[in-house]
Amino acid sequence: MPRKIPVLFILLFLSSFVATAQMATISGYVKDDRDTALDLVTVAIKNSGTGTSTDREGHYKLEVKAGRNIPVVFSFIGYEPVTKYINANAGEHIELNVKLKTDSRTLGTVEITSNTDRDAGSTYIDVRKVHYMPTTGGGIEDILKTLVGSNNELTSQYNVRGGNYDENLVYVNDFEINRPFLVRSGQQEGLSFVNPDLAEGVNFSVGGFQAKYGDKMSSVLDVTYKRPKRFAGSVMASLLGASLHLEGASKNEKLTYLFGARQKTNQYLLQAQPTKGVYNPSFTDVQALINYRFNKKWEVEAIGNYARNRFNFVPEEATSSFGLVNKAYQLRVFFNGGEIDQFDSRFAGISTTYRPNDKLKLKLLASGFQTNEYETYDIGGEYLLGELETDLSKENFGQIKTYLGTGVIQDHARNYLKVNVGNLAHRGSYSAGKHFIQWGADVNITSIADQLHEWERRDSSGFTQPYDTSSLRMMYLYRASEDLNYSTLSGFVQDNFRFNDSLDLTMSIGARFNYDALNHEFIASPRLQAAYKPRHWKRDMVFRAAAGVYAQPPFYREMRDLQGNLNTDLKAQKSYHLLLGTNYNFKVLNRPFKFTTELYYKYLWDVVPYIFDNVRIRYYGKNEATAYAYGGEVRLYGDIVKGATSWISIGVMKTSEYLKDSNYHKVGGGDSTVNPGYIPRPADQRFMIGMYFEDYIPHHPAYKAHINLMYATGLPIGPPNAPRYADTLRLPDYKRVDIGFSALLLDGAKKERPYHSFFKNISSIWASIEVFNLLGIQNTLSYTWIQDQSSGKTFAVPNRLTSRLINVKLLFNF
Repeated sequence: MPRKIPVLFILLFLSSFVATAQMATISGYVKDDRDTALDLVTVAIKNSGTGTSTDREGHYKLEVKAGRNIPVVFSFIGYEPVTKYINANAGEHIELNVKLKTDSRTLGTVEITSNTDRDAGSTYIDVRKVHYMPTTGGGIEDILKTLVGSNNELTSQYNVRGGNYDENLVYVNDFEINRPFLVRSGQQEGLSFVNPDLAEGVNFSVGGFQAKYGDKMSSVLDVTYKRPKRFAGSVMASLLGASLHLEGASKNEKLTYLFGARQKTNQYLLQAQPTKGVYNPSFTDVQALINYRFNKKWEVEAIGNYARNRFNFVPEEATSSFGLVNKAYQLRVFFNGGEIDQFDSRFAGISTTYRPNDKLKLKLLASGFQTNEYETYDIGGEYLLGELETDLSKENFGQIKTYLGTGVIQDHARNYLKVNVGNLAHRGSYSAGKHFIQWGADVNITSIADQLHEWERRDSSGFTQPYDTSSLRMMYLYRASEDLNYSTLSGFVQDNFRFNDSLDLTMSIGARFNYDALNHEFIASPRLQAAYKPRHWKRDMVFRAAAGVYAQPPFYREMRDLQGNLNTDLKAQKSYHLLLGTNYNFKVLNRPFKFTTELYYKYLWDVVPYIFDNVRIRYYGKNEATAYAYGGEVRLYGDIVKGATSWISIGVMKTSEYLKDSNYHKVGGGDSTVNPGYIPRPADQRFMIGMYFEDYIPHHPAYKAHINLMYATGLPIGPPNAPRYADTLRLPDYKRVDIGFSALLLDGAKKERPYHSFFKNISSIWASIEVFNLLGIQNTLSYTWIQDQSSGKTFAVPNRLTSRLINVKLLFNF
């Protein structure tokens, strides 16, 4: 199969010259309904991935194909998108000026709140890139991981600035989204809630976020779904799954609707893992959103989601070779038994919005989330550990020359979890001149029923580990049964304001409060953001700063310790953030670029320590640590190739924690104990670089190449069941390159489209070939620790991620 790729790409390259198209140019200015120039407005050819953005004067320039009816879309968060159809002659220059109207859903907020240049730690995500990036997930989270780093392509979860997965907030149309709880590995993980086919605006904040966002400590992903004006849709199919989305509106546009269905199967991808067997994963997600606007004052919106995730696995064998060039080992495991997992979740929400006038907006939201999760497995593995022959002159080079030990590992689990979360919320805003005031209040009721029964037994050379002459001991044993009901109250108030027209300084001052009825803890969290743009500078520069207190009340996962015991007195984890950053917009060769820098410091107290178990997080269940994180990030966005936006993100970071109860006896120190001091946290990823690069054949943007690159230093790790300060080792650095080639097979704007009823309503057809893990690097996710009872030695056997794989994808837009 790999030999066919160059041939196919050469054919696509040559075919591009068969129908050479001459170009035309359009340019102009984009302003709002108050005749104010808008910068960073996206100007793009619909369903092509080709476009540009306006500069600080609102000016843009874009090349389009001549002799065709080309749809050009002008869009910017907080404004209603505008589509213009251009039919120009070859070499013609058309001047097209556009005015964008304020989207009534964010009436009065745009001037102060919509420009992410002024929000510290905030990044606006171009959702269109999701369909073209060569990634195994196919979601918005794959873009986020190029910005914050990752060490696992099988999961959609991400760590932000030293935090873990549980510290990230996700909102869709003001509804807070939850994720499954029992998932312990990326291969079990289904689709993320956010459907990129339905999304219109995505804002990602990596710290120092405003008071309006809820009670987490690391990041906020704020997603706004589309409000369509006409019928449209798409169908995608690949070797990893398929998706369908429909959107439309009534003639008077009072009723709008969105529908999305996705099916994902990791079977093809998981076959590239070292553990061979019968994989049968099936992940299905269905979403719908309906909005009805009665009049200018009243509207109602309803959203629903059902996710059905199944993972069945019968392992057969696994072979792992590891070690050094002159000292190599091999572990072979022969399995019996299997695993059956089931994760079903449902979400429904309804909101009503009332606008008595142009200044006041009142919104009432109600939502419910339910998840039923079953994790059951009985897997036995008989292993054979040996040392490999490393002498090239020997006939048995690469084969086992010495057997070091044999044994058995038995894993068993019967874990059942049912969670219900109900939410009733109010959001309000009032626009008063240069002030934009927002407020909100939430009531959450949570019900949890959990049964945990999980153990592992190990046998080496006929001895059970850990070895005990008086009893039969397990490597670990967790057993618990809990039923829990509790409620929380939270709210916020904030004011976004601009000082005056001569001093271009905007600020956001606000505070959150939270009361947990379970542990009776009340928390107040003040927050401040400021942005200053020198008016008389020739350079388009914005200086940003943020400071605030952030608290995360404990959910069930944090309350449960390593043995499964529940601590209902657990307090919220708390932190304060300090951020300083700059945004610099400039042009090179008349192409737009944006360069951002940010320095940050976070101090945390009442921290609940945790360890990573693949993608599952296991907590200590105690507020027994303090911690800190500091670092810096630089990012560059721009059209390195004209009309094709790429970006690169570089980050350095250090995060450590001090465990109060981690004293140990020093060798030779008698009865005295010492504390190891600050030790690296599990998410201590010191350096990362992520890049997305897009290119196309000159004058033929219908034939594109896409490269996704990720490098991240390894995370701390240590032997199982050892104290946290023993995590002195690190995983190998994560290195991965994915590449994709796409071609526009059908352009609906062409006059000479195929004469067939099937193609009548098709606006575009894209075909893609993707090569995952192009360099074939064997990345390590974790280790299996094998102890040889006869020698007393412990071997760390790497658990590796996916190898090189080819994917084919077809996308229809209509």
